[in-house]
Amino acid sequence: MDRYASAREMTLTLRPDHPVYCFHRNILQEDAIAFRQAFPGKTAYAVKTNGEPFVLETLAQAGVDCFDVASPAEIAAVRAAAPKAEMIYMHPVKAQSDIRLALERYHIRTLALDHEDEVAKILRIVRALDLDPGDITLFVRIATKGHAAYELSKKFGAAPGHAVELLQRIDRIGFRAGICFHVGSQIEETDTYERALASADWVRARAGVPIVALDVGGGFPAEYGSDPRRKAVEVPSTLEILEELRGEIEAWGFADTPLVAEPGRAICARCISLVVRVLLKKGRRLYINDGIWASLSDSWTGKITLPARHIPDPARRQRSGDPSSIIPFKVCGATCDSVDILSRPFWLPETVDTGDWIEIGHIGAYSLALRTHFNGFYPDTIVEVDRPFADDGEPPESFASIETMAD
Repeated sequence: MDRYASAREMTLTLRPDHPVYCFHRNILQEDAIAFRQAFPGKTAYAVKTNGEPFVLETLAQAGVDCFDVASPAEIAAVRAAAPKAEMIYMHPVKAQSDIRLALERYHIRTLALDHEDEVAKILRIVRALDLDPGDITLFVRIATKGHAAYELSKKFGAAPGHAVELLQRIDRIGFRAGICFHVGSQIEETDTYERALASADWVRARAGVPIVALDVGGGFPAEYGSDPRRKAVEVPSTLEILEELRGEIEAWGFADTPLVAEPGRAICARCISLVVRVLLKKGRRLYINDGIWASLSDSWTGKITLPARHIPDPARRQRSGDPSSIIPFKVCGATCDSVDILSRPFWLPETVDTGDWIEIGHIGAYSLALRTHFNGFYPDTIVEVDRPFADDGEPPESFASIETMAD
């Protein structure tokens, strides 16, 4: 991986005509260490957020020794990057062959579920392999409600009464029983975890079986941005949430229960920025060489406000407009699909033009992971950059706006 002092230096040196991911290794290490120090339990990095080998290897070097995996491909990637790390298989619905692979080949002993059919699948494999159920922990995922950018209980999670029955069934068979939940991605208020813990306490009390661990899932917010011309939405920091969470864990009687968390965005979002090029400026529209089918799906959904920095092409000697005037541009992606338009405009200098570059910050989460080969476009150039996005000379001129522009 080539290395540069800053994204700007890389851009003006390579003059890239295709998107370039800038990996900020120190930021990833710092955010991983900060989370592990603040959370009073086991930190299991959510591989789905960004499972690139260089990310997993860096996390392992930073001391992360547990990973939340959801598929055989993620399991293999973790084993290759961190051979001695623990893995917990927290996808609630799994193919029977994948369960066998996890238990037999990779010796995973922690799995999640939210339905009795999943218990039956796991039990069949355990008996076929002649394993002791007492060596295996099954977490029952309970459905929760909360305020988050992405609410995650529409697809998974057992209702409280159903969760009680599942815990009792697991205990009767001889498995170790745990409770888990996921309050959503990028939570917006600190009491979201309080409601989930209250539900977990209700389930625990009525199940009446030993609970060996509580997994509080993810949801810890990453740092993004907001439109400078509008009042910023106050989102608590991850450290503030963890401080509140510690108090709620004690208040609901889980202080003596082993804890697990599955952070994703909070650890990897800031470690990557993306340099894209303006392929065409058409009035107030900018056509760039990335888009919703590649790195920018988060911006397409309208849930995330990404910071952006203009990197002008020094070869362009004449420009029109006022460089101090920051205006909104609708951003169109590289594909020929007319849907490939970001839901939020970028506020950039009026002088931005064809051939310039834009560095988009804090894009480490769900950018590389959600890339597609649609239309033959697939960004895959990665360089290492020493200087963090937030400290690279001047601050970002703007952030993606929170409102959608009319054509």
